[in-house]
Amino acid sequence: MRTLDRRPFLRRPWQLTVARLAVLCLGLAACASSSGGSSAGGSGGTIKVGQITTISGGYPFGDTVKGTQSYFNMVNAHGGVNGHKITLVSGDDKGQPSQAASLARQFALQDHVVAMVGNTSLIDCITNKGFYQAALGSTKLETKTFNAGGDALTALLSGAVDATYIGPNPAINGWAQTHGTGLKIIAGSTSGGAGLVVRPGITDAQGLKGKKVATPQLGNTQDVALRAWLKSQGLTTNTEGGGDVSITPQANSAILQGFAQGGLAGAWVPEPYLSQLVLQSKGKLLVDEKTLWPQGQFVTTQLVVTQSFLKKYPDTVKKLLQGQLKSIDYITSNKADAQAAANAQLASLSGKPLKDNVLQAAFGDLSFTNDPIASSLYTGAQHAEDVGLLKSVDLKGIYDLGPLNGLLAADGKPAISDAAPAS
Repeated sequence: MRTLDRRPFLRRPWQLTVARLAVLCLGLAACASSSGGSSAGGSGGTIKVGQITTISGGYPFGDTVKGTQSYFNMVNAHGGVNGHKITLVSGDDKGQPSQAASLARQFALQDHVVAMVGNTSLIDCITNKGFYQAALGSTKLETKTFNAGGDALTALLSGAVDATYIGPNPAINGWAQTHGTGLKIIAGSTSGGAGLVVRPGITDAQGLKGKKVATPQLGNTQDVALRAWLKSQGLTTNTEGGGDVSITPQANSAILQGFAQGGLAGAWVPEPYLSQLVLQSKGKLLVDEKTLWPQGQFVTTQLVVTQSFLKKYPDTVKKLLQGQLKSIDYITSNKADAQAAANAQLASLSGKPLKDNVLQAAFGDLSFTNDPIASSLYTGAQHAEDVGLLKSVDLKGIYDLGPLNGLLAADGKPAISDAAPAS
């Protein structure tokens, strides 16, 4: 049985499960050892770990709680983690996104769990409705997340994964690195939802001169957008953090903390980090990236696969696209439920759901589309060249929209173009 993983798609589900448990214990050990011998994630020297599972309604996932508890019993029997016993806090989401989000909020704010592990909720499926797995059938789907597209690209090109959702600039970089042999863009995913958030006293680009501004990763889509915009405003940057504006790429979580603490004058970030900076840290949206593109449309993320996987498993790629088509249809027609489902998934990954106002703002800023908006990718490549992050590269052939357009035609929908913008 072939096994897939989305962002990225891994082939070894059993090893992945073990690795996740090992990483969890290492992380808990770090928490415990840094606590100076005090309790971590709870009182009495215990470490609290959360697990959300769908049990009610006839779903047979309750046994996973027993399995997780058995594993932690074994860990505790061997001394726990640095002498700290692990306590499992579990909850039944009843197959409802709102209940899953409520449990995640309770675990984070009331029970003070330090990690989430082994969630087997129906809401923990891709797009939280299982569309991808249903389309893939016997091909098992495994998922993994990354801070930014560059990390996912590295996994893709190393052969560790088969497909991923990344922004246009990492895809361009991957195409250039492999001389057009490593990957293909097979569909869009989202448009919009990015921009420059600054401190309230800053009113224009000149107000950023001599200050630090963050992006999620050097050379990623937001990093290129920021450098290109600053250049258009007559300001210089370089990859070492010098120039008129010091750009300091860092993890999104670090950006949130740095901005809140006053260490950053601004950040060009995607959603939901953009809305978090505005609503939770009182930042001001100086540049909404939509305003820089024709009709406000530009690609934020797209579905990319390795060429070897596309060639060897075309039917699986078709099924993967079928799952995406159903997912996007659902998101656009069931916005409230989709938001709740997404928040439950975010909570299961990070241990903390988004606040309702942040969630609504982030979804309102994004458009979900199967169109990769190819014209914006070609323009983005030119921007990367202009700011010195990319050498001239021929992007002819980077798209293979044939499988997607075949599915759209069968559904009576128009084909999607991969044409470059008119010069």
